[in-house]
Amino acid sequence: MNVEELREFCLSLPAVDEYLPFDEHTLAFRVGGESGKIFCLTGLDNPQASANLKCDPEKAVELREKYAQIVPGYHMNKQHWNTVYLDDGLNQALLESLIRHSHELVYRSLPAKLRAQLES
Repeated sequence: MNVEELREFCLSLPAVDEYLPFDEHTLAFRVGGESGKIFCLTGLDNPQASANLKCDPEKAVELREKYAQIVPGYHMNKQHWNTVYLDDGLNQALLESLIRHSHELVYRSLPAKLRAQLES
């Protein structure tokens, strides 16, 4: 999966938009619009495509032990975020599953009022 495929997949998920919150090189995907939260970050100028994805802490540890391409989140809370190397041998289904998991975790953490607005 390259960065463009990552972008297309993230934008296909419910209530997702993209923006550049930090600089022109870091693309973020958030769920819930301007009041929402980030579930995926990726560098636009990184020679080795990677993404930071939110993850359940226990699952994060399991994934890091099983896959060399999944490491503690770079510049993120290492308990809740993984950096996943996209073009380093992980299959498409696993990558999509990790992105969906991140999206779901963040979606469930949104305030009830915002979730209700998104669901209507």
